[in-house]
Amino acid sequence: MHHPEDNPWKITSEQNIYDNPWINVTEYQVINPAGNPGIYGKVHYKNLAIGVLPLDEELNTYLVGQYRFPLNQYSWEMPEGGGPEGTDPLESAKRELLEETGLKASQWTEIQRLHLSNSVSDELSILYLARGLEQFEAEPEETEQLIIKKVPFADMYRMVCDGEITDAMTVAAVLKVQLLLTENRL
Repeated sequence: MHHPEDNPWKITSEQNIYDNPWINVTEYQVINPAGNPGIYGKVHYKNLAIGVLPLDEELNTYLVGQYRFPLNQYSWEMPEGGGPEGTDPLESAKRELLEETGLKASQWTEIQRLHLSNSVSDELSILYLARGLEQFEAEPEETEQLIIKKVPFADMYRMVCDGEITDAMTVAAVLKVQLLLTENRL
């Protein structure tokens, strides 16, 4: 689809507001597309957001439950984590799947790329489908207090449709895999 390539935003100055090992926040003084002065804040993520939907031969998958600090609520999700910039995202996906569930997969398919909150951040997510699963020992990080549940994929799909799962990467991956199943492309 054809679209304009010119950036209608003009930056007049920028200031680093906050920086830690995971994110950087910059405030920009701008001239907006209407020609008026304004500000824009951007959150730069220093990791790729990686999500893995493991799917076994019987079409079971694995839910990871954890309390999400920014939301102040519990969340059921597929295995997810960060992949440092400049590293192979597939290797990050393999690491996250093993860390959180103890699973290793012999077949990996990238199923989707997403920008997670493109009005304020540049966070890019890469989602994978993992097949040919084998169980090993999980190795969660110290910041993760996880509950792992093996569930039929159909249950996870129902949870997405019923709004019980709200994590954007999980919702996107589940809907994409459901589409692939419906179209007999798995």
